[in-house]
This record gives sequence, C-alpha cells and structure tokens, in this order.
Amino acid sequence: MEVYYIICLFIFGTIFGSFYNVVGSRLAHEESIISPGSHCTNCKHPLGALELIPVLSFFLQKGKCKWCGAKLSIYYPFSELLTGVCFALSYIVFGFTKEFIIALVFVSFLIMIVSSDIEDMIIPDELIFIGSILIFLLRFFSYGIQDALWYTLQGVFAFFFMWGLKLFGDRLFQKESMGGGDIKLLFFFGLTLGFPYAILSIFLGSFIGLPISLLFQYKKTNIIPFGPYLCAGAVILLFLNIPFLELIDLITMA
Repeated sequence: MEVYYIICLFIFGTIFGSFYNVVGSRLAHEESIISPGSHCTNCKHPLGALELIPVLSFFLQKGKCKWCGAKLSIYYPFSELLTGVCFALSYIVFGFTKEFIIALVFVSFLIMIVSSDIEDMIIPDELIFIGSILIFLLRFFSYGIQDALWYTLQGVFAFFFMWGLKLFGDRLFQKESMGGGDIKLLFFFGLTLGFPYAILSIFLGSFIGLPISLLFQYKKTNIIPFGPYLCAGAVILLFLNIPFLELIDLITMA
C-alpha cells in the first residue's frame, strides 16, 4: 500500500508540475493562466492529448514541437519529474499528516516560482502572497492562531534579514545584489520552515548556486536568478526534517 501511495503521488505530481510550468510562465509574462489552453509558445498551435503527457511527451516529440519544429526547453520535463519526486517525498517524509499538506503547498508554489524566475527572472508577488495565505491558514486550522502568528513573525524576521543582506550586498558591489522577489521569498520560507531554516536556506542556496553560476552564464549576461537556488535550499531543508539544533550539530561534526 505504501508503494501504491508513492507511485500515485508521483504521477499526480508530474501532472500538477505541467500545470505549474504554465502558471509560472504565464504570470512572468502577465498572461491569463486560464485562456488560451496549452499551446506551443512559438507557433501558438493548441497541444493535443499526446503532447500533454507529463515528461513522456517531451521525449516522444524528441524535444521539438511537432508542428513548427521549435525546440522545447529541457526544463519542462525536468520540473514535471521534480514535482513528482517532491510529492512522493512529502508522503515518505511526513506521511498523511498536517505537515504533509503544508509540504505539498510549499513545494507546489516553489515550483511555480522557479518556473517564473527561470523564464523571465521574475518572482510574481501573486505567488508569494497566495502561497503565504494558504500556509498561514493551514497552520491556523492545524495548530491554532498562536502557531500561525509565531511563524508569521519568523517570516517577518527572515524578510528583514534578507533585506539587510541586500543592502550590504548593494553597498559592497556598488550595484543591485539581488531582486526584491528574493527578499519576499524569505518571508514565505520563514512562514513555512521557521526563521533559522529560512536563513540557512540562503547559505545552502548560495553553496548550490556558486559552482553553477561559475560554469554557466545565464542568457549571456552577468545576471543570474538567485530564486531557484534559494528554493532548492529550502526544499532540501524541508525534506531533511531534522530539528535545527540537531542539524547544526551534524554540520559542525562533519
């Protein structure tokens, strides 16, 4: 039965991941997420059923639109696969608990945020706002108003910490060191994970992003979206599910 749940959640995750790609991409371009239906962004041809199969359709079409031949981004199947893995891991780590629902909502909005940031280097305020409202309500109905307000306060602390880090970076590099979306993202992290983990996600995200940024130049500019690396750090910390003090002990002993 456990394997059945994991497989089902993985499949549902890939399906939702396909939708999250659409939401992230369209919000980045200020387009409706409802209409028109899924279509090739190059030739605008509506996609058929076989072109909408998560992960598999990319390989069945050999990474190209079958109507105009335009290359499809490898990020699409990757994010669908990643969403499926995250859905399955949410059950493996938390089981069918209140934290399982919080984890699903959290990773879902992070996938949409990453899609938007990669697509157009924009983290839409709508995603952070709606995601934060949902997490607050989940905490309120699951653990009570004190828990919801306490985690909201931790989100505020994380926001101002990131804002101070930005001001320091701007002064140090004499240019904008990070976008406003990254700062707001830390509020979402603090609200969900708590202040210590939100701050740790900055350093973990930097650790993940540094070698990648050195190897690849994003869109032939020196501007690299930091949001995806922050999100990667936050997801890792979410699924580690280790109390903060124990995690620090493990890090210092390594």
